Amino acid sequence: MHQHNKKSGWLGRPLWSGNFRPWLIDNSSLTACLKARYREFAVQPMLQKNAKALADETTVLGLKACQHALIREVLLFGNGQPVVFAHSVLPRASLRGAWNGLGRLGNKPLGATLFANPRVKRTPLEYKKLSRHHPISMRVAEHMSVAPKVLWARRSIFSLNCARILVTEVFLEQLLK
Repeated sequence: MHQHNKKSGWLGRPLWSGNFRPWLIDNSSLTACLKARYREFAVQPMLQKNAKALADETTVLGLKACQHALIREVLLFGNGQPVVFAHSVLPRASLRGAWNGLGRLGNKPLGATLFANPRVKRTPLEYKKLSRHHPISMRVAEHMSVAPKVLWARRSIFSLNCARILVTEVFLEQLLK
C-alpha cells in the first residue's frame, strides 16, 4: 500500500486546485495530452546532473541521504510558451538494463519513453501546492522571467523490474490560457 508522506505535504487528492485539476488527475501520458492540445510541442532541457535528491524524494525512492542520482529538469513548451516544468530523479541503479538510455534523452520527453513500455508500472499520483520557498518552485522561478504565484505539482514513481524513477510535474499558469 502506498503511504502518503504527511510530513512532506504530498496529498492523495489535489484539493482546491481549480482549473488545474483536470490536468493534475489525468493518468495518461502528459506528453501525449500536450501534443494533442498544442500544434507545436517541444522539450527544452534545463538541467541534467548527478546530485542529491530532495529529502522527501530520497525517502519515497528508498535512497540513502548521501546517494547521488541523475537529476533531470526540462521545460515543456506548447506553442512556444512554457506550460509544464518537469523534475525527474533517476537513481543510478535505475539507469541500467532497459533504461540505460534515459541518461541521454536530450530534448526527447521522458514520459514518452516510460509510457511506450507496457511493463512499466506507476504509483498513484501525489499532489502538492508548492510554496514559493519549495526547492522545486525556486528552480521554476530561476527558469522563468516571472516567478509564478501558485504552483500545483504532481508526482509519481515509474518502475520497471527493480528500477524506479520519480517524476514531478509542475503545471504552469500558461497551461490554462
